[in-house]
Amino acid sequence: MARYLLLRSTRALATVAGVVTLVFLLIHLIPGDPVDAILGDQAAPEDRAALRSALRLDRPLVEQYLAFAGDLLDGSMGHSFRARGQPVAALIKAALPHTLVLAGAAMLLALGLALPLGALAAVRRGTGWDRAASTFAILGIAIPHIWLGPLLVLAFGVTLRLVPLPGDDPTEPLALVLPALTIGSALIAILTRQTRAALIEVLGEQYITAARARGVSRLGVLFQHALRNALLPVMTVAAAQLGGLLSGTVIAEKIFERPGLGTLFLQAFFDRDIPVVQGCVLIVAIIYVAINFAVDLLYGLVDPRVRLA
Repeated sequence: MARYLLLRSTRALATVAGVVTLVFLLIHLIPGDPVDAILGDQAAPEDRAALRSALRLDRPLVEQYLAFAGDLLDGSMGHSFRARGQPVAALIKAALPHTLVLAGAAMLLALGLALPLGALAAVRRGTGWDRAASTFAILGIAIPHIWLGPLLVLAFGVTLRLVPLPGDDPTEPLALVLPALTIGSALIAILTRQTRAALIEVLGEQYITAARARGVSRLGVLFQHALRNALLPVMTVAAAQLGGLLSGTVIAEKIFERPGLGTLFLQAFFDRDIPVVQGCVLIVAIIYVAINFAVDLLYGLVDPRVRLA
């Protein structure tokens, strides 16, 4: 297990280092000059030169990369070009909890809907319930978030007035429902299909037949034996998809006018605030790597064959 842990840790650190380098290079390929975004096109040449020097944009790319790495090591993640020079880490610290709450709500909603839908489709395989659940899953994957969000607002916010509208108090619990459903729709579809497939496979096992032969009720077979064993691959997929929920919050926060990492990223992108853009992308990548690292460790603890592979 120690060898497996060392190998996975090394791969995770190498992935993070690669992400750091890739993020730095890609950000510097984005068209637009941060000095123009801050001062405008009519600024005096000496003012532009002074600001470029203050922002370290006049230095060679290698020197900028080393400075960026140093900012990561000291924990500040650099300083914003626009937000009064605040450390990027402070801006992310203020925005990240809102994004984590939204992603967590989307995950809970996805599990709360996908597990019963998938179980119903597996138990009623080949019936109208099964076809309805499969259709719902296909729609969840096919409908883009950027279209689904405004549609939900129009239906449940404007027409039915069941939930707050975008721009209302984001701390109200009901204000989480539509954003969570928007970014969680694809995950609901994925987990529904995964639950159905895993449960159908488990229901065909011999110990399920033996339980039925002992007179265990259908609900007892489903909840005491089948569903418990079918949940492992479902939870694995759910954990692996959590990083995707974090990146999906960018669209939901913009549509529903919510604070968070996505809102911070978009504003920094349009302002050409390079340190903030780098910090937002990097923190999402690190969380994604950490989640996959945790899943790998759980695999190693559950199945010894994985540790020996």
